[in-house]
Amino acid sequence: MLYKTSGTCSQMIEIEMDGDKISSVAFTGGCNGNLQGISALVKGMTAEDAIARLKGIKCGFKSTSCPDQLAVALEKIMANA
Repeated sequence: MLYKTSGTCSQMIEIEMDGDKISSVAFTGGCNGNLQGISALVKGMTAEDAIARLKGIKCGFKSTSCPDQLAVALEKIMANA
């Protein structure tokens, strides 16, 4: 699934799922090293666990962040599953 982010430096998140588990995550744009780290950490996690850990994280003065946008995208995937 491709998810267009809102309010972050990254523009897009590509997420692959295997059932309710995250197979891979790739961000387009944003802080490359940090986003590679987030992608590696959530690989193999259930969407529910990742959402619980990432939802609501803010980046500086912004009301969202790349991890928060990943949680939003995962919620959309789970709602359509």
